[in-house]
Amino acid sequence: MSRNIYSALLIFVAMMLSFPAFSGDQHNEQDYHLSACGDTLRHEFDPGKAAFHHVSDQNIYSIGPLPIPLPCIMYVHGDGFNVFSSGKFSADGHGTGNIAYDGFVIHEGLVNRIADSAFPKGEVELGEHNVYSIVNEEEKKEEIFVCYQGKKWKAENRSTLDGGLFGGGMTSFTDWSPTKNVVSMILILLFGFFLFRKVANSYASREGMAPSGTQGFIEPIFLFIQEEVCKPFLGHKWEKFQPFIMALFFFILFLNLFGQVPFLGGSNVTGALSVTLVLAVITFIVVTINGNKHYWEHIFWMPGVPAWVKTILTPVEFLGIFIKPLTLLLRLFGNMTAGHMVIAIFVGLIFVFNNNGTSIPATIGAGIGSTVLTMFMMAIELLVAFIQAFVFAILTASYIGAATEEAHH
Repeated sequence: MSRNIYSALLIFVAMMLSFPAFSGDQHNEQDYHLSACGDTLRHEFDPGKAAFHHVSDQNIYSIGPLPIPLPCIMYVHGDGFNVFSSGKFSADGHGTGNIAYDGFVIHEGLVNRIADSAFPKGEVELGEHNVYSIVNEEEKKEEIFVCYQGKKWKAENRSTLDGGLFGGGMTSFTDWSPTKNVVSMILILLFGFFLFRKVANSYASREGMAPSGTQGFIEPIFLFIQEEVCKPFLGHKWEKFQPFIMALFFFILFLNLFGQVPFLGGSNVTGALSVTLVLAVITFIVVTINGNKHYWEHIFWMPGVPAWVKTILTPVEFLGIFIKPLTLLLRLFGNMTAGHMVIAIFVGLIFVFNNNGTSIPATIGAGIGSTVLTMFMMAIELLVAFIQAFVFAILTASYIGAATEEAHH
């Protein structure tokens, strides 16, 4: 709890120092209405948009206010790969660049491409506020534009295989870059490897002795999952599937906890549908491959059930094969994303009441209130981090257990 309080206070202090009234960078209301290529840009703080920006994956990894460039591996359809660093864009604190490189620009941490071949290649100085977004009122989606030499150029988002369901679709390029979430997963995998290697060495060197240090912290958690999840739900085959269940639990747990560390990337890996989808698909494959005759018989035949009832139950049971992993991915995604967004919105209230630095008393009051609410939510999120890892592990174990259970006569 003390760590959560300290983290929230650090957030509050950082926010206060970033206000125009405290930094000496004074702005009036007129400064927040800019013009680029005839488009009026409104820069009032939007807590909802800021929250979505906070939970999104990006091509920049940030430690506090320091942006760390990541490799950009862009495949332009019909033109091949283009490899460079995201540092080429000279991005500001919001992840929007002032430079275009080979037709690519970065806006709020995400790389976009100007598909028009007339746009110059190489490094192109754009200046501030010339990479911006405008909401298309007809299609109700955000579009990215670049203003260069008085002309407006439209930039495309990276290709997505959602068929337009989430506002994406295929464009002129595909992003194969290691993004913020990928870097976070690599860091967690390395951390997990060294942590469990250290625990294994402790068991080897301290055989017969009481656990201490890291071993003493990990062992109770490990034994809890083994005794309360693996053995009860997996039956006599628990040893075969325990490594998989443990890998899922600790991978999700470490990612959940890592996402709560302030100023260290601010990653929301388990709040990304692509990540939870892969975890759910792996679970689906393990369950399907290991399903025995008894399991499949109760889905497609259901011995002892009248034929007319089977016509109702069989489609339901068949759909259940796919609904189970779907609930796994949506539950983890929804809980982790919601927590991050609520915290970001609470912190954003400070900027809302700040009113461009003109209302200091309201800023202080909102800062105190937001800090208290943020501390409360961070404490809840710490609990949710363990609960969601446990729920994913126990449901996976129950699905595998049901698929491998022998028939009872």
